Amino acid sequence: MKVGFIGCGHIARTMAETVNNTKGFELYCVAARDVDRANAFKDEFGAKKAYGSYEELVADDNVELVYIATPHSHHRDHMMLCIEHKKNILCEKAFTVNEAEANEVLTAAKENGVFVAEAIWTRYMPARKLIDDIISSGKIGRVTTITANLGYQISNKERIIDPSLGGGVLLDIGIYPLNFALMARNNVNVKALTGICTKAETGVDLQDSMTLAFEDGSIATIFADAEVTSDRRGYIYGTKGYIEVENINNPEVIRVFDDSRKPFMNSEIIIKNDYNGYEYELIEAKKCIEEGKLESEMMSHKETLRVMRFMDAFRASWGIKLSNEI
Repeated sequence: MKVGFIGCGHIARTMAETVNNTKGFELYCVAARDVDRANAFKDEFGAKKAYGSYEELVADDNVELVYIATPHSHHRDHMMLCIEHKKNILCEKAFTVNEAEANEVLTAAKENGVFVAEAIWTRYMPARKLIDDIISSGKIGRVTTITANLGYQISNKERIIDPSLGGGVLLDIGIYPLNFALMARNNVNVKALTGICTKAETGVDLQDSMTLAFEDGSIATIFADAEVTSDRRGYIYGTKGYIEVENINNPEVIRVFDDSRKPFMNSEIIIKNDYNGYEYELIEAKKCIEEGKLESEMMSHKETLRVMRFMDAFRASWGIKLSNEI
């Protein structure tokens, strides 16, 4: 499958390496507003073509899938451009700045028969099924509490600090512990949420503490931080034991403990990705496109909208507006 890249930033470089090391994919072309930058990317990663505009890329009939790796603030416009030209899309998280933009994109994609998926890699990883299977097996009993955190020292990054780019820690990395909690309570509705944040001088959120209450009585307490490196661990507690996940952003080890005062580890699963973990979203996109599907069950359009809705609610309670909301 021939993949075209819109954007040449850090995450695009990682995905370019992934495409080049995943069977069935070809890094066909890349586009940037600066053609010299696009050419440098092409030469480094072995793409066939480089374009100095996104319009040229979507006009290329050979492009079968467009990977969008621009700032959140631009996702809506770049996806609409792809949809106009009937190009299938894999768009980096956060999918858009808010639910309204996401709904506009997904409605247009459906009307035009275009496949669209949010590229939040943890939704597609095999580790997700491993965790789901442990929960559904009853080994830890009824789930009552979830905790998760993610922190990186990224507060100096323009994409984080600039509200016009859709900045803030929530849309950049807070989305991961949020998705971890939602996946742990798969298909259980959220009945209430609350949170607090600390802000940068620019008005974006730098630290977020969030709590979600689910209709089955379980609760998730999560945090994200743009100023520290956290342990990135997630815990799913049940009435008979608990699950520990090392690195919720790319699970490395899953451990299952019993419910004793000095917990005994019943099992440990070491996670080994086929390449770096990003390959699974590519493989899923290709599979869906070949089967004529317009969305992936692993990250459905309904779930993308739900996540955006929750992030909108948190930001509204904090008085944070981003991009075209300003």
